[in-house]
Amino acid sequence: MNVLEEPIKEPIEIKNYIDGEWVESEGEYKDIVNPATGKVIGTVPISTQAEFNQAVESAQEAFPYWRSMPPVARARCLFRLKDLLEENFEELSRIQTMEHGKTIDESRGETRRGIENVEVATGIPSLMQGDYLEDIASGIDEYLIRQPLGTFGVITPFNFPFMIGLWFAPYAVATGNCVVLKPSSEDPFCQTKIAELVEEAGIPPGVWNVVNGGRTVVSEMLDHPDIQGVCFVGSTPVGRDVIFKRCGATGKRVIAQTGAKNFALVMPDADLDRTIAACMTSFYGNAGQRCLANANLVIVGEGLTKKEHEAFYQKVVDKFVAAATNIQMGYGLDESIQMGPLRDVGKKEKVVGYIEKGIAEGATLKLDGREFELVGDWPRDAFLGPTVFEDVTPDMIIAQEEIFGPVANMMKADNLDRAIEMIHDNPFGNAASIFTGNGKWARQVRYEVKCGNIGINVGVAAPMAFFPFSGMKDSFFGTEHGQGTEAIRFFTESKVVIERWF
Repeated sequence: MNVLEEPIKEPIEIKNYIDGEWVESEGEYKDIVNPATGKVIGTVPISTQAEFNQAVESAQEAFPYWRSMPPVARARCLFRLKDLLEENFEELSRIQTMEHGKTIDESRGETRRGIENVEVATGIPSLMQGDYLEDIASGIDEYLIRQPLGTFGVITPFNFPFMIGLWFAPYAVATGNCVVLKPSSEDPFCQTKIAELVEEAGIPPGVWNVVNGGRTVVSEMLDHPDIQGVCFVGSTPVGRDVIFKRCGATGKRVIAQTGAKNFALVMPDADLDRTIAACMTSFYGNAGQRCLANANLVIVGEGLTKKEHEAFYQKVVDKFVAAATNIQMGYGLDESIQMGPLRDVGKKEKVVGYIEKGIAEGATLKLDGREFELVGDWPRDAFLGPTVFEDVTPDMIIAQEEIFGPVANMMKADNLDRAIEMIHDNPFGNAASIFTGNGKWARQVRYEVKCGNIGINVGVAAPMAFFPFSGMKDSFFGTEHGQGTEAIRFFTESKVVIERWF
């Protein structure tokens, strides 16, 4: 493909995928806008309750056949899906950049992570195995088998339109369940393309359904008696107060992976060049629109005098700002671009509101992202440059709340114990990183910090597909997490058989 070749040539009308058929919705349609160019690239339906119910009905009808299919046969369908995703790798990545705004390099990384989940799910004949023990008593054996439950709902966010659906759906269908997936209505193209490849891979009608929409679809998913569980990634207020509570009220299983306010600790012995390079990706990758983005950079003065700590702090801040200033912004299909726009104008306005709050709270605006240069002649509406605040204290709104944009807060802690206290005083517990060459300090963070994902000299603590994507406190609600063996447990029920033969 040429540098800026776009796979979506003309606006596309998104349809629902129900029972193996592409169905035009009876709901209202809304425009999908490329945030970098401002052009309408398609329309997406806000589907009706009846359309969601139709998808659940088709899944329930498909379930008995699909669950009785041998796991090795289900795995072969997923092997074919993986191959098709690989064959369409570049197109899928470019679609993400067009509909979301992230850079092509970031999109390729997302595509790879999504495919890795399908790859892990192909191992279902081993992953789904149970346990057996002879002679638990005289002449009596006992064994455990894992069985699918039925139909599951999946609700995906706008910030990773390709990958997050694949945190859940491949594991659900691999274990013998059926799914109804609701993509974000802001960028639904990837899930439509995946469903096309699901069909080509030979996964039977009704097993994998996609219903586009908004609150009506979500509400019906949470209340529908045939939905056994719901997987959600999104904000903490929605995940905690809507998804988790409603699933609890109706007895559904739930994975609600929610918001974050991640800390990165820089110790006096850190390799600063490597640390700052990692921070650029962590703080400004995906324009800061990810739950693993670091937001608060804490420069720790462990073992330093007050004067030495101040000098170290200033050195880190200066290097950070210099690197952030050099980030190239523009249309993400240009390979030279390092940061694209936010998803839409409304999201930019929200982040700008936080910048204004930070100024009002007394933080020093070291780098103002409201003033920026673009590579190329693109509309500036959804773009916002890297922003850096100094003199940020833990009690400030900008230090406490998830901004979900390219804003970095520079903070100080006299020692590592105080830095860990700052992490624990924050309501979120998604991720934390430490940059150091000291094993003792690294172990203390790994051992004590109440966050689900810990990075040691790693800016983005993103688990591989065969590990769970963890989270604690206000960053997660449920019992099992997405990905890996925890996803297998989520999508199956343990049945124990105690057996005696006379």
